[in-house]
Amino acid sequence: MSYVPRLKGEYKERISSALQSEFSYKNVMEIPKLQKIVLSRGVGGAVADKKLIDYALEEFTTITGQKAVATLSKKDVASFKLRKGMPIGVKVTLRGDRMYEFLDRFVTVALPRVRDFQGIKANGFDGRGNYNLGITEQIIFPEINIDKVNKISGMDITFVTSAGTDKEAKSLLTELGLPFKKN
Repeated sequence: MSYVPRLKGEYKERISSALQSEFSYKNVMEIPKLQKIVLSRGVGGAVADKKLIDYALEEFTTITGQKAVATLSKKDVASFKLRKGMPIGVKVTLRGDRMYEFLDRFVTVALPRVRDFQGIKANGFDGRGNYNLGITEQIIFPEINIDKVNKISGMDITFVTSAGTDKEAKSLLTELGLPFKKN
């Protein structure tokens, strides 16, 4: 038998049936699922120093286990000395098994390393079932060697789900293990 990530197997066995009974879906295809996780970081200082993009690409590749891509500027902005096509950010889109592996490591290893952690805020939903989360320090990931960190910077993480409403998406992400703050 081939390898199945822990959260993916748990979703198939337990989470999907729990969501189906909670929201009383008639069809199995209505049950919300996690479609992709996108990690991104804007590197504004890359206009002056090109090596910052290389450091960010290397960090994202190390964190996710998948090659990161540099994002390019779409237009010229004279006040920022920015030209169209210059690299100004980094992103990685995770799907499938890598997505579940990253989510498992994020929830079980990285989030407990956040200082004074009391849960993540529940106001990051966009109204269509997607959740956005900002991380202030990349050193919460154990793959990052703190001695080799050039500059402490954050990142944005977007969880894209097939849920139609924020309530369904929050229930799915809670079942997957994201620790939301209690009101």
